[in-house]
Amino acid sequence: MIPAINPMTTATQAFEGLAGAGAQTAATSTGAGAAASPFSDLLTDAVGQVNQLEEQARTAVSGLMTGSGVDVHQAMIATQKANMSFELALAVRNKAVQAYQQVIGMQF
Repeated sequence: MIPAINPMTTATQAFEGLAGAGAQTAATSTGAGAAASPFSDLLTDAVGQVNQLEEQARTAVSGLMTGSGVDVHQAMIATQKANMSFELALAVRNKAVQAYQQVIGMQF
């Protein structure tokens, strides 16, 4: 059975993690905090979560097709979660590319 994961809760936790990492980085730069996790680790974890949701959806659809006890609604929910998480990751990537292009376009 696929565990229930609320995409909005997952996204909110990811953004809180990003905000927390920013606070940790600020604290580290002043010498008051512990070592902060690099931004690349946060992105790697986010991509890993998207991949995990995709694997869960693939497993649910395979279980539905083979008749191994997966309900249609469980497979649909799993595929929609995977789709929403992928779209969120794609939107974040597009914003990062847009920000990079704006920085490159600046004249100093």
